[in-house]
Amino acid sequence: MKKKDKKSKSNFKKWIRQIHLYLGLLTGAVVFVVAITGCLWVFQEEIKALTNDLPEIEVRNTAVLTPLKAKALAEEVLPGRYVHGTLYGEENEPVEVIFYEMEPEFYQSVFLHPYTGEVLKVEDHMTGFFHFILDGHMYLWLPHEIGSQVVGWSTFIFFLMLVTGIILWWPKNKKMNKQRFSFDWKKTTKWKRKNFDLHSVMGFYVSFLAVVIVFTGLVMVFEWFAEGVYKSMGGEKEVVFTIPENTSGAFIATENPPIESLIEDLKKEYPEALDLEIHYPYTDTSSIYVEVAYQDGVYYSADYRFYDQNTLEEIETPSVYGVYEDAGFSEKVLRMNYDIHVGAIAGLPGKIIAFFASLICASLPVTGFLLWYGRKFKKKSPRFRARELEFT
Repeated sequence: MKKKDKKSKSNFKKWIRQIHLYLGLLTGAVVFVVAITGCLWVFQEEIKALTNDLPEIEVRNTAVLTPLKAKALAEEVLPGRYVHGTLYGEENEPVEVIFYEMEPEFYQSVFLHPYTGEVLKVEDHMTGFFHFILDGHMYLWLPHEIGSQVVGWSTFIFFLMLVTGIILWWPKNKKMNKQRFSFDWKKTTKWKRKNFDLHSVMGFYVSFLAVVIVFTGLVMVFEWFAEGVYKSMGGEKEVVFTIPENTSGAFIATENPPIESLIEDLKKEYPEALDLEIHYPYTDTSSIYVEVAYQDGVYYSADYRFYDQNTLEEIETPSVYGVYEDAGFSEKVLRMNYDIHVGAIAGLPGKIIAFFASLICASLPVTGFLLWYGRKFKKKSPRFRARELEFT
């Protein structure tokens, strides 16, 4: 009976090993690219802040540019392009007018002096090192429809590999515990052994963090996955970001549209806000939506508020993206997803952990491939080669 148990256990591990191997060979290159680009993306905000060349504005006791005035001035720089929104930061920072179009993708910003309207800088977000890195991380530099699916399903397979990897790692007996938990290297230890330890020991320690990173990545890639996670926590709202319609009907044009006074009203209502991003209505019947950010470096705690174009009456959204304080547990968890993914939820220490976790994840396909290659194409002994020559 014991022999049968050992045999069945051995067969189970054999099947797991085969699944782990073939999944690794199938997605190794994709996992490497996604992990290494994710590793480089983690500190993009900090690096951009260090290289920021925008001037510091002298604060004046006068009103800043209104949303429509800022929009009009920026459209003179990029005529014919769609203005997505305008970002108002600290009093000594320029106003950023953001242009974004999905098809074909266009993403640029015009930075204006908040008091005079002078154009200070035009930035193309579709160029530069970090755009290249993000494009690789999300789409493998492929067309977005194809790349997102390849990355998404490869990430899902990597999740299965983490599970099978833990099963393979699990020591057979107590004697192997020390070997599986640490590097027991000597001067005589060969590189193959070192490579195996790097794959198994490092893989085990990073697997728990990797599961979190991979899981949150799947939430961002697949809408059905995000909805499933949200609903499983008891959530009842819409997962997709939704802009509600005006309660007063279609926009009624006036000489001084209500949106012009919105920025000053918001600054008075939310003096603790770090920045306010006003998004212009997409249609005559859609509401104005404003993102109110309170913390630097994270997104989950921002408020998403929606206002009627005609009355500036606040409107409730049916989606999870509303006022953070009013959000339930499931809404808050879902909104924390990106900040958990990049480690920002735990501040700088969290980002450092995410950086090294991604770096180790990138090494796993490499060490795993070397393990497979070493076993598949290992050198034959001289005696065997001599025997082989006799039959040629």
